[in-house]
Amino acid sequence: MEKRAARILVVDDEAAIRGSLLAYLGDQGYDTDGAASAEQALELTRQRRYDLLIVDLRLPGMNGEQLIQRLNRNECPPGFLIHTGSTDFRLSAELRRAGLREHHVFAKPLFDLQQLLQGIEQRLARAS
Repeated sequence: MEKRAARILVVDDEAAIRGSLLAYLGDQGYDTDGAASAEQALELTRQRRYDLLIVDLRLPGMNGEQLIQRLNRNECPPGFLIHTGSTDFRLSAELRRAGLREHHVFAKPLFDLQQLLQGIEQRLARAS
């Protein structure tokens, strides 16, 4: 069975990390875009529907949690995964309301991108 080309938006202000994730996910057959800020991500989501956002929490301007909260208010919100360098991160009640659980949080640096790929596939499977 062929995998549907899901649309994924990677939101990370670190160009090297964003570029690495975009290249890897593109090689896996996903339709990807990148955003360096939450504000840029909001603009992209106005132009295109995404199935999943991979969101860094520490962003310039609006942070990743605020972005997720805002997009989760949409009539048909995308799924979310968190990719963070914060070692003491805990899911807030608002992020839990957005459907996020501990297994949706990936710590930087992520040495095995296969773990992220599994998280993406599980998240997309629940949305379909």
